[in-house]
Amino acid sequence: MIVGTAGHIDHGKTALVRALTGVDADRLAEEKARGITIELGFAYADLGTGRITGFVDVPGHERFVHTMLAGAGGIDLALLVVAADDGVMPQTREHLAILDLLGVHRGIVALSKADLADQARRDAVTAEIAALLDGTGLEGAPVLPVSTVTGEGIETLRAALADAETETGARAAEARFRLGVDRSFTLKGAGTVVTGTVLSGRIAVGDMVTVSPQGLTARVRAIHAQNQPVQVGLAGQRCALNLAGERIDREAIRRGDMVVDPVLHAPTDRIDAHLRVLGSEPRPIGTWFPARLHSGAAEVGARIVPLEGALDPGERGLVQLVLDQPIAAAVGDRYILRDVSVRRTIGGGAFLDLRPPARRRRTPERLAQLQAAARPDPAEALQAMLVAPPYVIDLTAFLRDRALGPDEARRVTEGVTVLDGGTAKVALSPLTYRGLVAGMLDTLARFHEEAPEMQGLGRERLRLALTPRLPKEAFAAFLAERIAAGDIVAEGAFLRLPGHVVRLSEEDEALYARIVPELSGEARFRPPRVRDMATAWHVPEADVRRVLRMAARQGRVDQIRNDHFFLRGTTAEMVRIIADIQAQAPDGWVTAAAFRDRVQNGRKVAIEILDFYDRQGVTLRRGDLRRINPHRADLFG
Repeated sequence: MIVGTAGHIDHGKTALVRALTGVDADRLAEEKARGITIELGFAYADLGTGRITGFVDVPGHERFVHTMLAGAGGIDLALLVVAADDGVMPQTREHLAILDLLGVHRGIVALSKADLADQARRDAVTAEIAALLDGTGLEGAPVLPVSTVTGEGIETLRAALADAETETGARAAEARFRLGVDRSFTLKGAGTVVTGTVLSGRIAVGDMVTVSPQGLTARVRAIHAQNQPVQVGLAGQRCALNLAGERIDREAIRRGDMVVDPVLHAPTDRIDAHLRVLGSEPRPIGTWFPARLHSGAAEVGARIVPLEGALDPGERGLVQLVLDQPIAAAVGDRYILRDVSVRRTIGGGAFLDLRPPARRRRTPERLAQLQAAARPDPAEALQAMLVAPPYVIDLTAFLRDRALGPDEARRVTEGVTVLDGGTAKVALSPLTYRGLVAGMLDTLARFHEEAPEMQGLGRERLRLALTPRLPKEAFAAFLAERIAAGDIVAEGAFLRLPGHVVRLSEEDEALYARIVPELSGEARFRPPRVRDMATAWHVPEADVRRVLRMAARQGRVDQIRNDHFFLRGTTAEMVRIIADIQAQAPDGWVTAAAFRDRVQNGRKVAIEILDFYDRQGVTLRRGDLRRINPHRADLFG
């Protein structure tokens, strides 16, 4: 369990941690000289459960609230400290608001400096604390009087913390590894060490990790978990990782970075989120409202874009956060917004989508997606997202942005149709998939009916015609499935239904009937060029070429070169001529000159014909000589 202290400056947080653990969490000389906590302090102790409890001691001074935020992420229980002589103070209220925004709903209130207050004062401050907690996540938390001077209540508090330790459930140990860095330093003889709370997953000595958002690769050389050397660190523990790798040093890794499973490295500078604006905010939150965002230990500038209209103080709503620089985060992470002068807390909430659109971000369809994404169970969230437009989800990003491990990914995708495009996977509901198949078959049937002379529909044109519109890689996987199932046939870049046969229109058949005599008879080995026929008949050359190409798709003619078409019967006859020349040749090889003489054509056209057979695999070539390939001799019948 990780316990985080909270409360006003000089209310005795550090002294209380020292009384509970025997460790002075103030580690800086300036802190000891001034008697206040400036940086995060850490202490560990076995409170009698056999398990090590970690304490994060945060500053209480309002100037160091950003440091308090760096330590507040990842705590399991809040230890709110209120001095009996002072009572509730400004930083008490702000720290409590921050804890509530971060979703910390387990806590104990220590009524410190109890030796300085009589019973009446204790009762009054206890009532004040109860009123303060009313309506927050810590409502009903026990209030325990303690004194580090007399020792009053210390054992009672220790026992309450020990009970809380035994009630603390394991975090998402099966998720992918994430550790939020709150310190980076160098140890002599060890190298670079980073510390933070393991937010999810597990890490072992020897594992490879990525420091995000920079993308630095590192190897874990050693681990301390809850201040003890271990081989494996788990979610919920405070860990120190000794990292080694190129460019890995204290300066390269900063507070706010994340050490993650390499699969999770995908920084973002635009996030859709839920936001609750504190009632203390002096004015509504409008579009492009400037703020400082705190997520884990990260702090960056941000602009707030409300998605459902301006948010008044005390209101909740959906927003898009546009960041000054990328951060590493996960869906569900809690965040805090403070004003740019860092004097007050504006509000906070949870991240919903790390890859939102910059345009059309307020449409009803987009808002429905966000409402679906807000469901806490990822399986339920995915199911809800798949029944809202656009009905298709980037599954790779969905699983990665929630840090889901392989086992959880299998649970989440159970009953979902997945299209694996190689570089990315997408998910659809089975109903949407069936509708996509039906839409494809209907689109092709209508296309064949409207254009029977066409071989089929182009792949990209078909993709753009279907709803939902799949990414190109996923669409390729979808087509591969349907081709394998026999629903459609692929011919080059075109797709058709299995029963479709190209049919020429009456006008095109009439033009083809005019062409056939020109390709037949004595001139069959020397047919006129397309342009010659078009010129002689005063017909657009494009029409003659189009009809011949459609006839080629039907197997009536063969296109030898761009301007030369031969009847299929002539193409087969020329194969037999080559075979006859080969049979009569002493060495069994055919020369271009011998072929030219038999078909009584020009050398250039004869070579073009032989090159055509080479491309089809009908002939085998050795230099300028050719012979029939026995395995392809019957290609043209």
